[in-house]
Amino acid sequence: MPGENLTRTEARERAALLTVSGYDVALDLRSAIEPPPATGPRTFRSTTTIRFACAREGATTFVDLVAPHVHSVTLNGETLRVEEVFDGARVTLSGLRAANEVTIDAQCAYSRTGEGLHHFLDPEDGQVYLYTQYEPADARRVFATFEQPDLKAPFDFTVTAPANWTVLSNGAQEGEPRPVDDGAAALWRFARTESIPTYITAVVAGPYHYVADTYRRTLEDGSELEIPLGALCRKGLARYFDPQDIFTVTKQGLDFFHDHFDYPYPFGKYDQAFVPEYNIGAMENPGCVTFREEFVFRGRVTDASYEGRANVILHEMAHMWFGDLVTMEWWDDLWLKESFADFMGAFALVESTRFRDGWITFANRRKSWAYRADQLPSTHPVTADIRDLEDAKLNFDGITYAKGASVLKQLVAYVGKDAFLEGARRYFKRHQWGNTRLEDLLSVLEETSGRDMAEWSKAWLQTAGVNTLTPQLTYDAAGRVTELAVLQEAASAEHPVLRPHRVAVGLYRRDPARGVLERYARAEVDVAGPRTPVAELAGAERPDLVLVNDDDLTYCKVRFDEASLATLREHLGELADPAPGPSGAGHSLARALCWSAVWNLTRDGLMPARDFLDLVLRFAGQETEIGVLQMLHGQAKLALDHYTARERRPEAGRLLSECAVTRLRQAEPGSGHQLAWARFLAAVASREEELRLLQGLLAGTARIDGLAVDQELRWTVLGALTAAGLADEEAVGAELARDDTASGKRHQVRCLAARPSAAVKAQAWASVVESDTLSNSLVEATISGFAQPGQAELTAPYTARYFEMLETVWATRSIEIGMAVVRGLFPAAQGDQATLDAADAWLTGHPDAAPALRRLVSEARDDLARALRAQRADAAA
Repeated sequence: MPGENLTRTEARERAALLTVSGYDVALDLRSAIEPPPATGPRTFRSTTTIRFACAREGATTFVDLVAPHVHSVTLNGETLRVEEVFDGARVTLSGLRAANEVTIDAQCAYSRTGEGLHHFLDPEDGQVYLYTQYEPADARRVFATFEQPDLKAPFDFTVTAPANWTVLSNGAQEGEPRPVDDGAAALWRFARTESIPTYITAVVAGPYHYVADTYRRTLEDGSELEIPLGALCRKGLARYFDPQDIFTVTKQGLDFFHDHFDYPYPFGKYDQAFVPEYNIGAMENPGCVTFREEFVFRGRVTDASYEGRANVILHEMAHMWFGDLVTMEWWDDLWLKESFADFMGAFALVESTRFRDGWITFANRRKSWAYRADQLPSTHPVTADIRDLEDAKLNFDGITYAKGASVLKQLVAYVGKDAFLEGARRYFKRHQWGNTRLEDLLSVLEETSGRDMAEWSKAWLQTAGVNTLTPQLTYDAAGRVTELAVLQEAASAEHPVLRPHRVAVGLYRRDPARGVLERYARAEVDVAGPRTPVAELAGAERPDLVLVNDDDLTYCKVRFDEASLATLREHLGELADPAPGPSGAGHSLARALCWSAVWNLTRDGLMPARDFLDLVLRFAGQETEIGVLQMLHGQAKLALDHYTARERRPEAGRLLSECAVTRLRQAEPGSGHQLAWARFLAAVASREEELRLLQGLLAGTARIDGLAVDQELRWTVLGALTAAGLADEEAVGAELARDDTASGKRHQVRCLAARPSAAVKAQAWASVVESDTLSNSLVEATISGFAQPGQAELTAPYTARYFEMLETVWATRSIEIGMAVVRGLFPAAQGDQATLDAADAWLTGHPDAAPALRRLVSEARDDLARALRAQRADAAA
């Protein structure tokens, strides 16, 4: 990574100097199907012409390009000496004129790490599949660019590739591909794009399975809008592909955004490609959105997975306006696209699709991500201080996405939905095809709401940390509420801000005859400062439960008074489904909020892990919302492995695995709940009885009525058995023979690395740390298998080696692989003070290490410190 960074200062200086009028990019991808070279990387030809103006004649600037070789550089008709102007990451251009044209002819490298132009060889059919992924700054690995978001320009792409391939880019294909190489290959030409930043340009190429559809709409002026739709995946996944469901959500989303944004989709066609070995969930390339192919479900999944896919589809679609039409000036304002897309994705999901309970998932899953990120030492304001590209890469985090979206949800409650959406409409029209900063958005919201957005922004966007809200109650002799107040606490001494919150406070009481805990009173209030009375609830009957932030209007951690917490300990499962509130939320939201709150208590060491696990044992089986149930399963596993006192883990594991078996047998046959409990059993099984059941399910000698043990579930079960030492290399090989696919290979690698053997761990470590031959997906699979919580003794020898290798790995690997290794191999499984001390020693002893690397280690160290605090709380209970 040395030499490839770009600072904010450099970007601002270049933006002040240049105006880019257009790119012509020609890629020759015929080499993708040729045998790899004996030495060096596999490469392709990339020829780029950039037309740009310069504000100061005679000035010097640079073009970004990461390539093994540059054939030639021609500036304004003059051929430059490559060895003098190209340093491996930048091409220096001197003596610029008012108007300039540079052509750079290079050999660029195909990627095996998911960055740039990724090359995937499908082991199932031997076919090659390519796709690009650039955010934040990897277009320079494919063509010469001015790699920063505020130098937008139109792009003309041409691609030469094997004639039998499908080739896509942002623009529509122009005419039929022109044959070359006697018809073995062809040249595709694509329509010029609108003015867009480099990081959302895209090329997808290969023998993809492609399905077409069309979206039609009559606009307000009476004209007809027609958008060609496409959905594609590898041929090997075609039998699992469900494009009609994808198209249904896509059309519903386009209807929603057209209704609310008053700005027709501006990019012509709308292709959605599901691609292999993808590093992220999806990417909003206009006209050519890319997704990880795990969204093509090879086995049975719960409805939560379909909801998750729909949410991602709508998130990326929101980016067509927030990010693509209007782009942030620099990565400081990354939230101007990601927070909005996260919020609008959930909003559109609830308002326009069958997933009416999307706010439950938002409250339980997305906010959980935000709460964790906002309590790390690396927490930052929603509008962050992004010094360079490495900072930018790490800021695709829970604050930029989920906290920012939660803040916008609070903003909608604060200014009103109509004012918020009208502000968005003005924002698009005022800044179409341009770049913006925070103040550009605030100005339109002030216009439409009449609110002082500067103060709101200062409190919510320019400060870090999460506030805690707790109810305080007093009663009269008759048991009625004399006063109910909401107490607000700052996040910490480092983040002391007390924010304005629009919250709902719900009062719940138990009906013993019906066995339900239901809401009987509710009030909304603007919380400000350390203590805010809720006058509307004075005089109410004594509640059994007080729920602050009912309906999830604001972003905060919720605490309970003692009586409410006692009620939840005994009756959480009885919490009835209130009628939908103003947020539009449906059933189970109140229960989801209570689960989220008790999980935060556990993470903060205020509720012993044993108490949280007891709640899961008693009430998870009554949870109707499948997404909440699956979240509880993940949290219970984390609590068992990291927050439970060591001496209590065997007993806690026994209770969880017994619960999983019981609930699995009780669940409705064929239901999503049954599948979720089966997967949870595989995650927690440790005793002979449960492991024998898993062996029987895999062998077909044990049956659970309605449970289909398909290929994906087989791999899940086999992973548990290999980690327990009950399945060997031969068994894993036999399973790969059943599923000799790219997905099967990933599962095989994970299972092999999970075996409880010192030799296995040594081999896995070497394949990831001492070699760079594995692709990104196989690196992740190997790390997943290596880092088993129950194998601390086997991985203990790697603690010292982890800290020794950090700087070398960071300096020599791509940032994506570097992040995976640093995060994934941190010795969290050791879970002891010695590991914490080792992390502290490394941070103290390496003050000059790359800031992004220090941030990753610091975050992992903080998670470990939190786990140790939770273990002490559990041991003391």
